[in-house]
Amino acid sequence: MFYIGVDIGGTNISAGAVSKDGELFFKKSVKTGKERNYNEILQDIIGIIGEVRQEAEALKLGNAESIGLGCPGSCNKSTGVVEFAGNLNWHHVPLASDVQKATELPAFLENDARAAAYGEFISGAAKGLNSAVVITLGTGVGAGIIIDKKIFRGENFGGGEIGHTVISMDGPPCTCGRHGCFEVFSSATGLIRMTKGFMDRNPDSAMHKIAAEMGKISARTAFLAAKQGDSAGQSVVDFYIKALACGITNVINTLQPDCLCIGGGVCGEGDYLLNPLKEFVSKEVFTKNSAKNTEILICKLGNDAGIIGAALVGESI
Repeated sequence: MFYIGVDIGGTNISAGAVSKDGELFFKKSVKTGKERNYNEILQDIIGIIGEVRQEAEALKLGNAESIGLGCPGSCNKSTGVVEFAGNLNWHHVPLASDVQKATELPAFLENDARAAAYGEFISGAAKGLNSAVVITLGTGVGAGIIIDKKIFRGENFGGGEIGHTVISMDGPPCTCGRHGCFEVFSSATGLIRMTKGFMDRNPDSAMHKIAAEMGKISARTAFLAAKQGDSAGQSVVDFYIKALACGITNVINTLQPDCLCIGGGVCGEGDYLLNPLKEFVSKEVFTKNSAKNTEILICKLGNDAGIIGAALVGESI
C-alpha cells in the first residue's frame, strides 16, 4: 500500500510514491510548461501519475490508496477545485475530479505551501510536534500552519498567507497590491532586489565581482560577499535577517507554535543565517521570559516536502 503525491510547480511537476509514515520511496519529474493550457498540463499530471504506478508495481509496493495534489494558488479542498492559480493562469479548474476520473483513484487537492508544511510535520523538522508553522522563502513567501496536528486552511481555504502581512507600511509595493509585505523583504526575490540596490550604491563592493563570476545576481551574492568581509554585502545580510526576524516574530507572537521551520535556498546558509536570526527573535518575541518558547528550525525535507505532504492530505483530518 502506498500513496501518490503530486507537487505542481511553475517549473516542474514532481510526483512520488509515499508510505503512510511519510517515507518517499521514489520520485519522478517533468517540466510544467506553464505557458500551456490547463488540459495540456493535466495530461502530463495524469501521465506522471501513471509512471509512478508502474514503478511502484515493479517494486511490489502494493496498490495505491489515493492521490494528493499540491497546487499553488487558492485551492478548495472540499470541492477539489483550483479557484485561482496565477502562475498557471488557472481559473476554477476541477483538478481533483479530473484526475480522479482519469486514474480511478480518490484524488485530494491542497495548496502547495500547506502540503509542504504537512510533509515537514509528518516526517521532517516538525515531526512529532503538536503545532508548527512552515515558511518557504522562495520567489515569494509561502507558508503552512499546523494547529493541534491539523492543517489550518481558513474558511475560504486561503489561511496562512503570512507573506502578505505588512512589516513596513510605506515599504515597496507587493504583487498582492499592498506595500511593505513580509514577502517583499524576505523572499529570495526581495533579497535579490535589495542586493541590486546596495550594489548600485556601492560600485566597489565585492558583490559586483561575485555576481560577474556567477553570471547573475542571486540570493547568495550578498552572503558570499559578507563572508569575504565586504561591508556592503554585510549590510544587505543584516537588513535581510532583521526583516525576516520581524516577520517571524509576528508569527510567533500570534500563534505560539511548538516550532517555526524555514525552508528555501537561502537556508543553505545554515548557522550563518540561523544564529543571528534566533538572536533577533529572542530579543523581540513577546514570550521572551517564558519557560518554553517556539523553536526556530531549518526544514529537513527540501523539495520532497511537497510530494510527501500532498500524498497524505487525504489522510489528514
